[in-house]
Amino acid sequence: MITMNGLTKRFGERTAVDGLTLDIASGRVTGFLGPNGAGKSTTMRMVLGLDRPTAGTALVNGRPYAELRHPLREVGALLDAKAVHPGRSVRAHLLAAARSNGIPGRRVDEVLELVGLEAVARRRAGTLSLGMGQRLGIAGALLGDPAVLMFDEPVNGLDPDGVLWMRRLMRSLAAEGRTVFVSSHLMSEMQLTADRLVVIGRGRLLADAPIGEVVASGTRVLVRSPRSGELAARLTAAGFAVTAGPDGELTVSDGTRAGAGAPGVSAERIGLLAHEAGIPLFELSVRKRSLEEAYMELTGASVEFGVAEARA
Repeated sequence: MITMNGLTKRFGERTAVDGLTLDIASGRVTGFLGPNGAGKSTTMRMVLGLDRPTAGTALVNGRPYAELRHPLREVGALLDAKAVHPGRSVRAHLLAAARSNGIPGRRVDEVLELVGLEAVARRRAGTLSLGMGQRLGIAGALLGDPAVLMFDEPVNGLDPDGVLWMRRLMRSLAAEGRTVFVSSHLMSEMQLTADRLVVIGRGRLLADAPIGEVVASGTRVLVRSPRSGELAARLTAAGFAVTAGPDGELTVSDGTRAGAGAPGVSAERIGLLAHEAGIPLFELSVRKRSLEEAYMELTGASVEFGVAEARA
């Protein structure tokens, strides 16, 4: 488990991470999302002892990273796949890391096979392609067979087969009861991989919830009826937010009166309300938003490096 309590990092007058309090639990894949400059990499660096917090704590299995006797056996991390000596061979790079943590040499060959690099084990790390370098970084994270794994943009440079392999790997690691904490900008991949999402913006926590909850919170139901005005009034009275469109079309979502624990908007609830009132329906369909849409809504006010819209 990774535990953060009031984790804060300031660089001069700039606050990169602002009071994060989180528990990254074992047995699931936790996605870590946020715009560029949101503080994701800085947060991960503090967990790994690479940056010292200005305030608060970051613990791995209840202890600071610096106090771990054999850190690679407890936490494996991929933050920068290029952080290798370019003149060393692939195998020599992993072997040096293994020896520094009392890991047997046979484990090097095991992870090389696991990530598909056994055929290039004697090649210099500096000659690897982007995708192969990424696999080497993943091998380094897996080297100590740790219970906690942290990946920053792990599919960067991987081909489609590699992306699928990495997705399955992370899911299998979580299924074994390990903690998997992964940062990515690929919303579609996170939607397929993560069980839970942590979203930050300008260093502050914006969301910490199961992925289904984050996506479902923006569900809309489209309704068409010849008596749309009457139906809209009944739906509004029931606590829904209703937006009228052309041809008797209504878009229905959770209203401000739908507090915590409320059942939320659903086609079933709307259909029952219409049936009870004897109002005919021409269409009743659910419009679920994607993770990308949910993410954009969450982080819209937190984008630090925005760009102007292109003009025709």
